[in-house]
Amino acid sequence: MTDYSTIDFSDLEQASVDEVITHSIVRDVTLASGRTLALITLHNGRDHKRPNTLGPLTLRELSDTLDELAERAAKGEIDAVAVTGKPYIFAAGADLSQISSLSSRDLALKIAQRGHHVLGKLSELGVPSFSFVNGLALGGGVEIALNSTYRTIDSSAAAIALPEVFLGIIPGWGGAYLLPNLIGIENALEVVISNPLKQNRTLKPQQAYDLGIFDAIFSPANFLEASLSWADGVLDGSVAVERKNAPGKIERSIKWPAAIKIARGMLESSVGPMPRSPYRALDLLEQAVKGTKEEGFEREDEALADLVASDEFAASMYAFDLVQKRAKRPVGAPDKDLARPVTKVGVIGAGLMASQFALLFVRRLQVPVLITDVSQDRVDKGLTYIYDEIAKLEGKGRLDADTANQLRALVTGTTDKADFADCDFVIEAVFEETSVKQQVFREVEEFIADDAILATNTSSLSVEEIGSVLAHPERLVGFHFFNPVAVMPLVEVVRTPQASDAAVSTAFVVAKNLRKNAIASADAPGFIVNRLLAKVMGEASRAVDEGADLVDVEKAFEPLGLPMGPFELIDLVGWKVAAHVQDTMVHHFPERFYASPNLHAIAEIEQPLERDKKRRITGWSKQARKAIEVGKSPASGEEILRRVEDELAREIRLMLDEKVVPEVEDIDLGLILGAGWPMIDGGATAYLDRVGASARAAGGDFHDPKILGVN
Repeated sequence: MTDYSTIDFSDLEQASVDEVITHSIVRDVTLASGRTLALITLHNGRDHKRPNTLGPLTLRELSDTLDELAERAAKGEIDAVAVTGKPYIFAAGADLSQISSLSSRDLALKIAQRGHHVLGKLSELGVPSFSFVNGLALGGGVEIALNSTYRTIDSSAAAIALPEVFLGIIPGWGGAYLLPNLIGIENALEVVISNPLKQNRTLKPQQAYDLGIFDAIFSPANFLEASLSWADGVLDGSVAVERKNAPGKIERSIKWPAAIKIARGMLESSVGPMPRSPYRALDLLEQAVKGTKEEGFEREDEALADLVASDEFAASMYAFDLVQKRAKRPVGAPDKDLARPVTKVGVIGAGLMASQFALLFVRRLQVPVLITDVSQDRVDKGLTYIYDEIAKLEGKGRLDADTANQLRALVTGTTDKADFADCDFVIEAVFEETSVKQQVFREVEEFIADDAILATNTSSLSVEEIGSVLAHPERLVGFHFFNPVAVMPLVEVVRTPQASDAAVSTAFVVAKNLRKNAIASADAPGFIVNRLLAKVMGEASRAVDEGADLVDVEKAFEPLGLPMGPFELIDLVGWKVAAHVQDTMVHHFPERFYASPNLHAIAEIEQPLERDKKRRITGWSKQARKAIEVGKSPASGEEILRRVEDELAREIRLMLDEKVVPEVEDIDLGLILGAGWPMIDGGATAYLDRVGASARAAGGDFHDPKILGVN
């Protein structure tokens, strides 16, 4: 077994660059029983906007503090040790800026070993240890608690999670061994693997308590006092800590391997074979069924070192920085002070998409929202949908009764465009045809103020052409949502040559107030995300038309790491929609895009795909096979993949040359947020550099140096 105490960590600490140290501040607390508890408060000297993090220098200070407390415990000066955090924050885990800057696998191994060395001391103090989790706890913050003897949680804590798999690594400071042995394998699989892969889902405090991660939950009004009193009771035996999933109660011989097998199958079908971190985490959870804690920690050391040194982690950190920083400060957005105030929103249309818009606007902006359509019947159907959705949110406890009633009162409908006169922001969600959109905007422009903003949700049409019939084309912007509207975090804000700074600024501010991330796009066919997805779908269609088997084509795309294969995606968005997008792109760029006549034929079939019991595509349906015509010269999987990689690289270079986006990072951000392009790829461009497509087809890499690990 590794003796962590013999390892020299000085080179790790010397590599720590500009670390914001989270200090370990100790004070003695005399409990009601007269016992003494040494309380460590983690605090980095900043407010809650800069959470406590755990870098090499922070770990050194915590290590020294725990050593001193162990000495005091040996002398009988203290009866227990507890750890808590600064207001609203326990700890947000390892300092990712420090970890991502490590220059070798040896240093990556040492950060894993150092975490185990320091946090492991919480179980070796000679007296019981407690974690009073008073706020946000992620990653290493949760692992501080897991290494403690007992744990309490504040019911108002913002989030509890082990998000490492989302970032291309694994819980490497005890989480992968300690958690399944605390709460059982099925619960641990949810926390360690399933939640991170569901767009980094976190636990609420009550959920974490119900799973058994915490022993007690208290309200924020007196959290620390209640935790201290509870700890005093634990120490004198008056409080019995009951754990339903205690090690002796966890079934290991049948349930554990069965859960692992099911989870492995789900991973294979949901994320494919390419991402390393979920499978490495699954292996660690599988092995945690037996062996010692020390053996479990050593396995975590090796796994974390391998992953931190990998290309996957380097790309994840690049993507994480885009999502956490760049998305919050959109490049190309005019000064926010130029934005018009939005006190009433108009939605043209009352179909499903328009109704989703109206619901989102009223929930987030809480201003009056007016919908319209060609008939009162259609308007009434739209209003019914919105009211029903509000009722569902109320039923789930996500809205209280007063708020639900307020939102319902704010949404109204009309068939008279004159009622839009006092709307500041009007968005259309009508049929995807230029003349239709021109007509509805021309009608509403007669009534609205000269400085009211118009927005089109078109996904492929020219915004400039739509606005060419307006008296004030400078007021029109593209405001392209992704479906489902409530879930997808991206909005493409499309600027025409005529658009005013006020109109564009208003669009960006509205997107932010809707809790969406906005990126700027020029008015180019397909804008950003759909232009590149059209490449993916076009190359997949070309491969089928040449004669490749459908399943083989889906498999050929797996190395891209997309959340679903190209035909799975087409089946989701709709075959007619996909065919229309391909036709549109070919109309604009006939020499670069591919439109398959087979897509139109398949679009007329109710169920074109055959699937197995797990809903995986197994081939074309009998009807589809009769409807399509394919060649007899199928490309290999390797050739199909190389073609789509090269086509993507070439198209991205053209988009940059044409100034469709300000910078290459905006393409990656758009693909991550709008198409689910995996964080572990770093969007598209880091992947294309890594596989050589950028050099082959785009005149050189998009990033200098390439975004690579330290292997």
